[in-house]
Amino acid sequence: MNPANWLLRAARQNPQSPALYEGTRLEATYQQWKQRAASLATALQEQGVVAGDRVVICMKNHTRYLELLYAVWYLGAVIVPVNAKLHPREVAWVVADCGARVLLCSEVFRAGLEAEVGADCRVLGADTEVLSELYQRPEFPAPLTVSGDDLLWIFYTSGTTGKPKGVMLSSANIQAMCGSYHTDVDAVSAQDAMLYAAPLSHGAGLYHFMHVLSGARHVVPASGGFEAREIFELAELIGSVSMFAAPTMVRRLVDHAKSADVQGAGIKTIVYGGGPMYRADIEDAVTQLGPKLVQIYGLGECPMAITSLNRALVADREHPRWRERLASVGMAQSSAEVRIVDAEGVPLGCGETGEIIVTGAAVMSGYWNNAAATAATLRDGWLWTGDMGRLDEDGFLTLQDRSKDVIISGGSNIYPREVEEVLLMHPAVHEVSVVGRASREWGEELVAFVVLGEGHAACSDALDAFCLEHIARFKRPKAYFYEGELPKSNYGKVLKTVLRKRLAEA
Repeated sequence: MNPANWLLRAARQNPQSPALYEGTRLEATYQQWKQRAASLATALQEQGVVAGDRVVICMKNHTRYLELLYAVWYLGAVIVPVNAKLHPREVAWVVADCGARVLLCSEVFRAGLEAEVGADCRVLGADTEVLSELYQRPEFPAPLTVSGDDLLWIFYTSGTTGKPKGVMLSSANIQAMCGSYHTDVDAVSAQDAMLYAAPLSHGAGLYHFMHVLSGARHVVPASGGFEAREIFELAELIGSVSMFAAPTMVRRLVDHAKSADVQGAGIKTIVYGGGPMYRADIEDAVTQLGPKLVQIYGLGECPMAITSLNRALVADREHPRWRERLASVGMAQSSAEVRIVDAEGVPLGCGETGEIIVTGAAVMSGYWNNAAATAATLRDGWLWTGDMGRLDEDGFLTLQDRSKDVIISGGSNIYPREVEEVLLMHPAVHEVSVVGRASREWGEELVAFVVLGEGHAACSDALDAFCLEHIARFKRPKAYFYEGELPKSNYGKVLKTVLRKRLAEA
């Protein structure tokens, strides 16, 4: 199934229904959205895009983003979204790895990206003025046929090596995710509105599928990002608003609600996930906002579709073990089977901690052009998540730890080795280890423990500048600590647990 058919279906059923909003301003009905997507598809075809081609999109949140997604799918091509905060060199790496035909970007990024991207990929600006002209192209006749195994989405995530991996999501994966969402997470109707305050290039960018299927509204805040006051004001004006929020965003929403003495009128659902959330914060959120919160646990490799804790369970205070359940990430969704296993893959009993593995229709088909990583992660039909957890007798999954060293800062995954490799390129750095430090604002933030080379002095400003030359700003360490040596095991492995303990004691 081609998701462009879902947009076409919604436009045929209710052509004048409101579809796209920037703040409270209506940008397009479903009929206008369909017409724009079909005309943009013609424009992309003129640039040589055909079925199966990869199209990278590097843009900040905007209604144009949603129009372009469906234009690409009209042609049966594959969307490759990248974080708009990435350094142009990082974007260029993704473009080269997936062999993209076209890179769609905000005009402000165009010059920097053209300087880095190879000649095989066409860089196209996608600001309002440019697209307004392209809207005049003839409409592409109809969405091309897409089979269940055909790719729709390649989501680049990083592994413990720090090298990005392209998660391949097929039409069947997306359909399974949508079915599970409607069944296990939240029902969606045409009266609802999805608010995109988190980046569309990340998990928030998957929610449009369910809302297009239901003919619901899609709202991008006028700020283009997350502003707690703006969200509360928009929700009250628009009504029946759902949104995805990382735990740190939920905390900021609750803090604002308390200071402004509001209870979130107009907010229907807040789906939270993407990182650990303290039980006390969830209790606080339910007390302030009411039964509006739903938790999901998923990965890029199985988007939104591993477990869920629905609004009734999040708000429940009657069950004798409600606190334990609230600290969990819920039960397996209807399209997934979850197990806890030891290192050899042997299933463990209730209450035993091991690695979380999952199988089901939403699990990716593998990593793009990376057979070794695919074989290591997909074994005998099971996705090995790299996360540690335990199941109770009722099937509630509680995360214990992350076996990978990923640092989740503001809802974005940052992999220490990627940052360490950059810092080690600096002539002053002899050794370095990057770990996460608790941050109320971001959940976690990066700090670097640095051993300087002989004859070099502390140089935090220089290291900061060096990072900015090579990686995105949000990945650079927030602090540098200079050590004579790093703590290591008998095998020479840096003991990050010792470094984290030092931070905790400090």
